[in-house]
Amino acid sequence: MTVLVTGATGTVGRHLVARLLAAGHRVRALTRDPACAELPAGAEVVAGDLTDVASLGAAFAGVTAAHLITFDGATFAPLTTGPDLVELARASGVRRVTVLKGDVGKTPLEEAVEAGGLAWTYLSPGEFMANALEWAESVRTEGVVREGFANARSPMIHEADIAAVAATALTGDGHAGREYVLTGPETLTPPEKVLILGAALGRRVRYVALTEEECVAQWRAAGYSDEDVEFFRTMRTDPPEAARTVRPTVEQVTGRPARTFAQWVREHAAAFTA
Repeated sequence: MTVLVTGATGTVGRHLVARLLAAGHRVRALTRDPACAELPAGAEVVAGDLTDVASLGAAFAGVTAAHLITFDGATFAPLTTGPDLVELARASGVRRVTVLKGDVGKTPLEEAVEAGGLAWTYLSPGEFMANALEWAESVRTEGVVREGFANARSPMIHEADIAAVAATALTGDGHAGREYVLTGPETLTPPEKVLILGAALGRRVRYVALTEEECVAQWRAAGYSDEDVEFFRTMRTDPPEAARTVRPTVEQVTGRPARTFAQWVREHAAAFTA
């Protein structure tokens, strides 16, 4: 089978491309700029933009399964081209899709997927372990992590585990019509994450607590909307049970336990090392 991976140069997409290739599948990887993709040898890298469906004909041609993202990879805004994407997919012969969710509610793409008769599987991950890369510079230069909401617990997930579930759903049976809520194997507070980070790096890393006001100011300075800021604050102060509960989904779907944060740090140690 030929599998199309949209968002192929993203945090999850890179892992998915590599995993599908390792399993012997033909992979077509969609990116805006193939010259800068740096994807594994064996992937067919094609140019296209999910916000411009007219640019995607070659990408979808002959594809039988596709991994879709619900947002514009450049702006992270929800895609508005969902109905046209689904129509193109169906006309091209796509019958099975995974959809990486980025919002709690349904996006136009998800509504179109369900209405379009495709065999769909939703992937609903919690916090990505890759978010810890935001700490890389301060760890390299000062040996410090500055973070607020010290009591907030998160069952962070390794991006490779999201990709593993996606690959299983795209290439195997029994996953259609399912939404997989994906977490790592443990819930961690920011201070616990920093302890694990330091231990895995083999050096002392200090945790410096920020106030809620300081965190909000940082989010606003980064350009996040009032709605985003309120969402971030709520998820750290009063998250729904689903956002703070470890799920066994990764192991149930793939047959392998979810990776730990310590494993993730060891894999990315170079980012935190001066």
